[in-house]
Amino acid sequence: MSMIPTTRRTLLASLAMLVLATQAWAQMETTTPRGADEGDGPYDRLILRGVTIIDGTGAPPMGPVDIVIEGDRIVGVEGVGFPGIPIDEDGRPKLAVEENPDASVHEMDLSGHFVMPGFIDMHAHTGGDPKAPQAEYVYKLWMGHGVTTSRGVGHGPMMWALEEKAKAARNEIVAPRMYTYARPGEAWDEGGIDTPEKARQWVQWAALQEVDGQKIDGLKLGSFDPPIMEALIDEAHKFGLGTVAHLGQMGVGRMTALDAAELGLDMMTHYYGLFESMLSDYSIQDWPLDYNYGNEQHRFGGVARLWDQIDGPGSDSWNALLDRFLELGFGLDPTMTIYEASRDAMAARNADWHDEYTLPSQEEYYQPSRAAHGSYWFDWTTEDEVAWRNFYHVWMQFLNEYKNRGGIVTTGSDSGFIYKLYGFDYIKEFELLREAGFHPIEVIRSATMYGAQELSDPKGVAPDFGIIREGMKADFVVVDENPLQNLKVLYGTGAVRLNDETGETDRVGGIKYTIKDGIVYDAKQLLADVREMVRQAKAAMTTDDADN
Repeated sequence: MSMIPTTRRTLLASLAMLVLATQAWAQMETTTPRGADEGDGPYDRLILRGVTIIDGTGAPPMGPVDIVIEGDRIVGVEGVGFPGIPIDEDGRPKLAVEENPDASVHEMDLSGHFVMPGFIDMHAHTGGDPKAPQAEYVYKLWMGHGVTTSRGVGHGPMMWALEEKAKAARNEIVAPRMYTYARPGEAWDEGGIDTPEKARQWVQWAALQEVDGQKIDGLKLGSFDPPIMEALIDEAHKFGLGTVAHLGQMGVGRMTALDAAELGLDMMTHYYGLFESMLSDYSIQDWPLDYNYGNEQHRFGGVARLWDQIDGPGSDSWNALLDRFLELGFGLDPTMTIYEASRDAMAARNADWHDEYTLPSQEEYYQPSRAAHGSYWFDWTTEDEVAWRNFYHVWMQFLNEYKNRGGIVTTGSDSGFIYKLYGFDYIKEFELLREAGFHPIEVIRSATMYGAQELSDPKGVAPDFGIIREGMKADFVVVDENPLQNLKVLYGTGAVRLNDETGETDRVGGIKYTIKDGIVYDAKQLLADVREMVRQAKAAMTTDDADN
């Protein structure tokens, strides 16, 4: 079969997906408002008593301490280890803030609990499946897993995403704080971005719409030409907009990760262009001669074959790339979780959470399909998975070495595709960083302080979230198990543990409270809401089948 008909069918399928997505986003415009029983607070004063904090900076855990919150801000962290804090006759720390007899004061005894800053998902979409229902499903999965800030790349169509961002900022909906990164040319009626001048005009226009940055996407045919990339990045910096790029395979021949970093790009997401910056025998990947980018199994299967086509760990080019990225302050948002199914499709397909938390339409979207993006399991083989395991081994070594040299590595999920579910597979990224060699405390730092820094630096301001300190936003993750000993306790399904008294296995952990802007959410109730949405969707599908 010739390439032309195949490519035409692929393009038609993509257009059909776009129409469905547009219709779905129109349905999502009325996000369910936050209910009166959803979240307590904010309070004039909220005190989290007796907690052990993992503060996000890379410091070790410390406790017990009391965290004092007024409104949406931390006003004090008090307890043993904080010199100069007076202790009362019962050995409890006295509040540094004068009591207001008219204030609403709420205390939570959280003795034995661990508290971390709210998590930051640096690569978020509110829907991969164009037939998925309201955004509430996605938001509650995020919030149920401690995600209090998300960078949408994008969350959805730009203008819709900006509306959602405003609602989330006012806490009118149960949703993380949102940063809106838009694709160049999105929502603009002045034609394509085909010249550097047009690129600058779009950035100027987008800045007026109050986007936070741009996600320079490499999915379009050929990607952006280098002069246009340079203009997009340069103009964004003039307006305090962040820049992150998915450097697509159709463009890495002219724009590797190193090339983009040299132009001033703030951060890369995924891995595209990284290995291509260290190729050994060719200046491009050694593509199979029957390769077709329009075939997604070729696209995703081919990536893994790069692992032994580069100057590997310890080589001059490997070290030079690490050093240059560090000099440029280049950020890496690897999103290892979204590709993890490639190295073990069976495990991803049968993850613990799918039965109760994955919508039927999402489950259908994951299945092998030449139309649905990321559903590339046309004939997935052991050879594909072995290649991906080898790829991960090298990729993880690069990430760990970059972190050890002082480089910024953040946590992002890109969920909604490839058997990856919102919230759950954000936590999976933690486990993958741990596998790469990160200490669990370094993992938490990547998920908190480093993400906040990356989002704030383009604006030239110090972040006011991401660590536990006086004056910072009151965003927290509260769990009754030690996450450093077992990151699995952060999953909504918890971790499996044998109960020696009963001889039965228990599920322990699961985030207990997610606190955003001083508002306390019962994380387990949020996930119960999601389970009910899934139950209703399955019941409706059964009814439809019976009617037919």
